[in-house]
Amino acid sequence: MELDDELCLCFHVTKRKVVNWLRIEKPRRESQLSECYGAGTGCGWCRPFLKQLFQQASDAGVTDAELPSKEDYARQRSKYVLAGKGKPPPGATPVEE
Repeated sequence: MELDDELCLCFHVTKRKVVNWLRIEKPRRESQLSECYGAGTGCGWCRPFLKQLFQQASDAGVTDAELPSKEDYARQRSKYVLAGKGKPPPGATPVEE
């Protein structure tokens, strides 16, 4: 996943926004990432990836989390949503069937 790819597909939050938000705001808890443009508050798919970025930023100040490619990420999220594990809000990136 590149920096300008969407990490939170529900609220169109890019990896770059999250990385910069972590660097500038230095949150103390993972849950504070929701303050970054609502990331993680939609279907829930991105929460494990946000957690990974948070932990890396907290541990070493490094945010080079290995995330799937943009295409794999969207495909996996579609499976997640279609399995009934989350519901994207209106305006979210569409789920591929």
